[in-house]
Amino acid sequence: MNSKENLVFLGMMGSGKSSIGLLVSKKLNINFIDVDEEIEKKIGLKISEIFENQGEKYFREIEEIETLKLLKSKKTVISLGGGAFLNNKIKKEVLDNHISFWLNWDIKTLVNRIKGNKKRPIVHKSSKTEIEELIKNRSMIYSKAMYKINCEKLTQNEIAKKVIKIYEAH
Repeated sequence: MNSKENLVFLGMMGSGKSSIGLLVSKKLNINFIDVDEEIEKKIGLKISEIFENQGEKYFREIEEIETLKLLKSKKTVISLGGGAFLNNKIKKEVLDNHISFWLNWDIKTLVNRIKGNKKRPIVHKSSKTEIEELIKNRSMIYSKAMYKINCEKLTQNEIAKKVIKIYEAH
């Protein structure tokens, strides 16, 4: 195996980064870190509360510091927050030193999963058109990941198997 030991999941909110990441970590018997959960533990607030109380700028600053620190873990499955990969420092670290997987879904599927969800501060008051635009814009950045997994019509186990097959080939 080369020096790229961590598996990093990125993609839109609602793409399954946490559930697939946890499943992959269990199958590989290695640690799992959900960056958003770690930030919530550290700050003592839900992500939506951080956005509401301190604003997105504050959240993104904390997200950068915590994500870069967590990416120093060894042989770990890491689920990034939906917007983390938009940060150039995080993106560079992930692309240079980790095996990255973009969990890609049809726009319609993602919109149905996230529209109106109060846990998702970026979209919970957005229209369907605004969410579609956000997905299109972010997809251009997510496409820089090392691997793109098209998840439509696949079960969580099938997605996990694809990821593990790629990881074990490294």
